[in-house]
Amino acid sequence: VAGENFDQSPLRRTFKSKVLAHYPQNIEWNPFDQDAVNMLCMPKGLSFRTQADNRDPQLHSFIITREDGSRTYGFVLTFFEEVTSKQICTAMQTLYQMHNAEQYSSVCASSSCSMDSLASSIDEGDATSLAKLQRYNSYDISRDTLYVSKCICLITPLPFMQACKKFLIQLYKAVTSQQPPPLPLESYIHNILYEVPLPPPGRSLKFYGVYEPIICQRPGPNELPLSDYPLREVFELLGLENLVQVFTCVLLEMQILLYSQ
Repeated sequence: VAGENFDQSPLRRTFKSKVLAHYPQNIEWNPFDQDAVNMLCMPKGLSFRTQADNRDPQLHSFIITREDGSRTYGFVLTFFEEVTSKQICTAMQTLYQMHNAEQYSSVCASSSCSMDSLASSIDEGDATSLAKLQRYNSYDISRDTLYVSKCICLITPLPFMQACKKFLIQLYKAVTSQQPPPLPLESYIHNILYEVPLPPPGRSLKFYGVYEPIICQRPGPNELPLSDYPLREVFELLGLENLVQVFTCVLLEMQILLYSQ
């Protein structure tokens, strides 16, 4: 388990993650920092879900800044895949049994009344709500399907956010599709790593992903730096007043700290 979150039910806890594979193994000018990439790909750790939970893929990005000021950009697509290991499913069931036993013990210890009077004090509506809550936040190995979080990450020298997002989504569709893609997955990964060049300044580049073409554009020397993040999301996340305040602070060269979950 990652961190001290034993009070939460097992499906709400986070667990330690690790890098399963990366390619290429190492690049001289861009050494692979396994600990940093692991932490930035899954900042909250590994998590589990059941079929009752939302399992929509999520995309986020990060920046690794080195001592010399050079930057590399990471783009991550996190999704959930079914747990096929019987051992892990059994372990989750055991965690829930232990958690429920601890919860029952704490309720009994804190309650001075008998179970009969406790039961009579709960009306039918409360009992139904309690049952629904326990059903939503529980795991039964014979009834539920267990899923675990997994992610695919692309690390690039420039923040081509839209192009990386489209490539990762197409790669994810190929991984989860019932029909295999036209070529082996390794072909698409080799293509984007070794055959798709970095577009020259002021030029656009069109290359093919797994299913559809992808276009990325690099600003010229006299243009503003590449900012491939949608401005609409900034307004949606911060709101107009907060955005104006942040922009004012930038112009006044004030120190800014943004804090979020």
